[in-house]
Order: sequence, then structure tokens, then C-alpha cells
Amino acid sequence: MSQALTSSPSILAWLKEKIKLVQPDSVVWIDGSEEQLAQLRAQSVASGELLPLNAGKYPDCYLHRTAVNDVARVEHRTFICTPTKDEAGPTNNWMAPDEAYSLLHSIAAGSYKGRTAYVIPYSMGPVGSALAKAGIELTDSIYVVLNMAIMTRIGQKVLDVLGGSNDWVRGLHCRCDIDEQKRYICQFPQDNTIISVNSGYGGNVLLGKKCFALRIASYQGKQEGWQAEHMLILGVENPKGEVRYICAAFPSACGKTNLAMLIPPEGYQKAGYKVWTVGDDIAWIRKGPDGRLWAINPENGFFGVAPGTNAKSNFNALASAQKGTIFTNVALNLDDNTVWWEGLDKNPPSHAIDWRGNPWDGTTSTEKGAHPNSRFTSPAKNCPCISSEFEAPQGVPISAFVFGGRRAKLAPLVYQSRSWNHGVFVGAIMASETTAAASGTVGVVRRDPMAMLPFCGYNMADYWQHWIDIGAGLDADKAPKIFNVNWFRKNDDGNFLWPGFGDNLRVLDWILARCEGAADADEVAIGYIPKAADINIIGLGDEVGPAQLDELLSVEPALWQEELAGVTEFFGQFGDRLPKALNAELETLKSRLA
Repeated sequence: MSQALTSSPSILAWLKEKIKLVQPDSVVWIDGSEEQLAQLRAQSVASGELLPLNAGKYPDCYLHRTAVNDVARVEHRTFICTPTKDEAGPTNNWMAPDEAYSLLHSIAAGSYKGRTAYVIPYSMGPVGSALAKAGIELTDSIYVVLNMAIMTRIGQKVLDVLGGSNDWVRGLHCRCDIDEQKRYICQFPQDNTIISVNSGYGGNVLLGKKCFALRIASYQGKQEGWQAEHMLILGVENPKGEVRYICAAFPSACGKTNLAMLIPPEGYQKAGYKVWTVGDDIAWIRKGPDGRLWAINPENGFFGVAPGTNAKSNFNALASAQKGTIFTNVALNLDDNTVWWEGLDKNPPSHAIDWRGNPWDGTTSTEKGAHPNSRFTSPAKNCPCISSEFEAPQGVPISAFVFGGRRAKLAPLVYQSRSWNHGVFVGAIMASETTAAASGTVGVVRRDPMAMLPFCGYNMADYWQHWIDIGAGLDADKAPKIFNVNWFRKNDDGNFLWPGFGDNLRVLDWILARCEGAADADEVAIGYIPKAADINIIGLGDEVGPAQLDELLSVEPALWQEELAGVTEFFGQFGDRLPKALNAELETLKSRLA
């Protein structure tokens, strides 16, 4: 073993046990230095694991290809391992801890033979922040090391802050044989432990991301009185220079990254509005000494979906990926050694290699050049609109929580909850309708409460109760207001009524005005909706007129009564564990609609 970077008894004891299990040829501690990372990049290039890209167009950028059977998170192979099944809840896959450890250790045993073990100390959140947490990931993949160096803060400085504390998350990753039949991603919330075997794909092996920052951290938050949420964090700066911060949760394919990196429409830009990105995916939230809720982004980079990302759909995300980035499973343009994916532009390369590593002519092929879930891992500091508060150890104060989904007819453009508990109910009934891209069936309602369904590390009914408890501990005047948005409302011809993208700032403008007590609203059965005159449509021309706005803000009771049948069925699986406050909100809405 190379020289240990810590004398922490708990870390050294755990590593000794795991290294005995996996039996590597050598052990390397990751100290976080650029010199060491440069050596690892060179080693990966020499082995073919990474391909260096055109240094003039993509400085310090690389392409990586995973195995063709290992291209996405595997929810059906992801388990929450708690002593009882009830603790994991009906929406999680469950395995008893003893059974899981036995299975995983049998798969992991000897799997590092002939390989090097890398010990990655990492911090989720700014190093030293009271809101941050530390982890150790043991991996046999340089790809994991280099991605973790982008996505988290790594190295000696993490260990220096951690000292002898036992408050750190244990993470073991073993590539093994990339056998999808033996692929498991297991979280042990009570043990602060994650074990991932037989995968080399980002979401399954960058253990700081969904595994720690959501599944383990959500349980830690419940125990310690804070929240780990699948939420972006953005700041809206008004012409006076005042910045207000919003946390927002959306299921996949609902424009979350676009909102996190929103570019204001021209009229707002001229007036002096700016939008600042604090985080695009995850928020850790705690009550501050001033009684307000404060949030940090625990990550240090973006793990973005490449297809569909272009200069028009998300200029800032594309700009973030121009240097210091690792691309995974995109196409390689052999003419100039650059990357390409569907939706980047309308000029697919004719002389290329596809994501599988095969020759590809994008002008004639019916196959895709990039995998639909291909990714880019980019440093957050690359983002042109990164917030000056990105590294602030205390985080940023939150004015509003925003939930959303993709609903063609049901939900209005925006509505506000009547109270905190009603807001928790609004988040708990979140759902999206499937698109053709997502599955063969269009319009099927998929429930995804708070966008946390795949990421909640314990029983979701207890998670909702935790939200209710958080609200009970806040003064009413300091609690964030809670809203729901729907950018995807359609007319009877199936066309979108709202332009979306940068124009979503028009809705955030009203939301923040409501938080400041500076905008009026009409009360309807589901909550408060804007007065049409309070949504700024100047500059939208014929795209959104008064008639479309009225349709966008309309609420159809019959559709909501249908919706509540599905909500009642969904809630039913939680039995007596369902918080009484949510049941009360359900009954209230039923009576209001009647």
C-alpha cells in the first residue's frame, strides 16, 4: 500500500478489511494534486480507456466508452438494505443487510487481482462547510477517479478536515466482469455504506452522486434534521441587484438543467435581470441561525445528458463542456477529432466512430451516433453563469421551492400552495406523462414525488413526514413558499401553449413577487393562481396572447377529480405510515373540487 494520507482509525480499519477482500496488486491514495491526476490521465490514454480530443477545440477533454451492456443507472438492480422491508418502503427494492453483504462480498472477493486500488477521499459540498459531508470511495477504475475529481472535491484537504471523525460514507466499487446479471448497487443507510459491483457507468459508480448525495444523505438528513433533495438551485438577480434563490425539482425530460442555467429573455436582460446557477441536480438544505432554510450544491461539477444539448437549447451547459471535460458514449468525428451527438447541430459527421466503437456515417446511418444517455462530466466553474456563491460554505437562503412535471391538460402554468403542508402534498402528488421518447406508450402518468422516487434512501411516507416536520420547525414568515409549474400544457391541437426555455423566467418572476408579497393571486380549488395581468408576456408577440394565457392558467375540476383517483391509489400503498397531514390535504382537495 502507498503511504496512507490519514491516521484515522475508522478509515484505516475499513480499508484494511476491504483491501483484504478485493486483493489488489497495489494501492494508490488520491491526494488531489494536478500532478497525480495528469499521470492518471496519461495512463488512461496509454491503455485506451480515454481518447484525447482535439486540444485546440476541446482542451483537456477526453472520450470514454463504457461496455454496451452498461450505459445507464439500473434501478431494478439498486437496493436499499435496511433491517426491515418497511424501513425501505414500497417504492424501493429491498434486501436484508446480512444477505446483501454476503452476496456482494462473494462477488467482490479477489476482483482487484491484477489491478490497482485507488482510495479517493472526497467532500460533498465545499471542504470545511458545516453543510458538507465526507466520503471514501475505493475503486479499481481510473475513469471513476478522474470523474470524481470533476464531480467532487477530492484529496488530502478532505482528510485534513475530517480528522479522526467517524462521520464519513464508506464506498466500495468493483468493476468485476461488468456482468449485468451480477450487477448490484446497494445502499446501507444505517451503516453509511455503498457497494457497487459489475458496472463502470457513471451513475452506478460515481458513488458521491445519487448513491451518497441522495440515497444515503436523505437518510442522514432525516436523522440529523436536514434535507437532501433532487433539486436544482438558481439565483434570480433583479435590476436592483438583489438575488433571490429557488430550489426546484422535476422528473427527467422536464427541462431541469435548462432551468438551472436559464438565459433571461431579451426584455428581461435589457431591464437588468440575471440568472445564476448554484446547482443543476442536488441540493442539501439546512435551517440557518437566522431561521431560514439555506442550501448548498454538494457537487462540484455537472454530469449532463449530451443528446439534445446545443447552443440554442442550453448554451451554458454546452459552454461548460468545452474544456476539462470527460465525454462518455458520444460519437467521435474522425475528421477533426471532436465529439458529436444527436441534437448538437444538423451536421452529423460522415467519417466517425459511434458510441459502440464502430465506424459510423451520420449522413446515411439509421443508427444513433451517441447513446441516448451519453454524458459529459464538466467542472461547474466552467459554467458562464455559475453563481459567486457556489463555494459559499453557508450556502444560499431559499425563498421558494418549485415542483413540476409534464402534464398536457391537468396542471396550470403555475400555482402556489395554500400552506407548507399543502405544498408537501403538491410535491407528493408530482407526476409526469410519458413521451414517445421515454416509452412506447404516450401519456401514461408516472408518479415521481419530489422527483425522489428512485433516490429516497428510506420509506417515502417517512420522507414526507420529514418534510412536514421541517416545516413545523420554521417560522411562517421565514419558510419558503411552495409552487408547482407546468411548462408543457397543450391546446386541443396538441401544440404547446408556453414557449418555455428562457421565457420560464416570466413565471419565476411572479413566484418571487409572491414570496415578497408583491403580487396578487386568485384562489382556486388547487391553490393560488396568478392573475393573468401579473404574468409578463411583453415581447412574446403572437406566441402567447391573453387567450392562451387564460387557457394556461385554467383549472378543470373534472380532470383533477380523475387525478385524485390515481393519487388515492398511490398513497394507499403506504398504509398507516402515510402522514395524517397528507391524508387531510387529500380530503380537503376532494371537497374543494366537489
